[in-house]
Amino acid sequence: MKECVLVTGGAGYIGSHTTVELIAAGYDVVIVDNLSNSEFKAVEGVRTITGVDIPFEQVDCGDKEALGRVFDRYKFNSIIHFAASKAVGESVEKPLLYYRNNLGSLINVLELMRDKGVRNLVFSSSCTVYGQPEVLPVTEQTPRQPATSPYGNTKQISEDIIRDTVAAYPALYGIALRYFNPIGAHPSALIGELPKGVPGNLVPYMTQTAAGLRECLSVFGDDYNTPDGSAIRDYIDITDLARAHVVAVDRMVQGKSKSHYEFFNVGTGRGVSVLELIAAFERATGVKVNHRIVGRRAGDIEKIWADTTFANQELGWKAQRKLEDTLASAWAWEKKLRGIQ
Repeated sequence: MKECVLVTGGAGYIGSHTTVELIAAGYDVVIVDNLSNSEFKAVEGVRTITGVDIPFEQVDCGDKEALGRVFDRYKFNSIIHFAASKAVGESVEKPLLYYRNNLGSLINVLELMRDKGVRNLVFSSSCTVYGQPEVLPVTEQTPRQPATSPYGNTKQISEDIIRDTVAAYPALYGIALRYFNPIGAHPSALIGELPKGVPGNLVPYMTQTAAGLRECLSVFGDDYNTPDGSAIRDYIDITDLARAHVVAVDRMVQGKSKSHYEFFNVGTGRGVSVLELIAAFERATGVKVNHRIVGRRAGDIEKIWADTTFANQELGWKAQRKLEDTLASAWAWEKKLRGIQ
């Protein structure tokens, strides 16, 4: 009998790509999503790619009773918890929304795991837990700095909640994957990043600008202490990131965890500035991106990228896709969405 994995937020950007990789690795999957920041067409895309009629439950993880019925309806022993609000800028404007949604949903998941005998949790964390680090690149031992946004703070608090919970209930195991900046789309162009309204992330805003949906891409700041003045991030291909979740599930299912709570950096180990990313997109696609420099954005950090040595060694996982190929996949997805030849 196949192992089954519950994927909360499975209709979202990272969740949908991870579902594809889980099925390719031989797992059964149940998707839970309230579709507040995603669309059902992502589930349809996953079903088309995999050829599997994956069960989908439209449930809000903040509704513990409804989520509990999902636990009762399906047999699974592992959960990947993506469901959360995730825009840094919005979190600065709406902190209470972020604390209620991100922390409440995680607590519901953990309480149901404890009460219904579900063992393994992979948590969708973020490099924002490091704040603005004093030394780069960041390793898993880099001290966490004060969060620069409510979103980042919810990730720090969530990690602490998981750590304390698995310490209190020895049947539970947790792995937090600290993402850097996921970009790109599935090679089929059947799923990709699908923001509702104005994109909060750089690459979908860039592809929408290239497609003519947006007039101009704003680069938030050119006065940072970086070679070209724009902020630096570690941009990881979405499929590479999705594979890391499969490896994390494998680790717990196979009993290879070295402690009840582990955490890993999931990035490329390479820092790329915003202006460098725009130039790479233009090289990869041959399409110019109209952009302008504007002021810094509240909550943004100056620069961060990963040291992935620990994840590479412990998980046997490594980011593989080239940046230009990833950006080309994002453009292919955008063109397919807009019917551009």
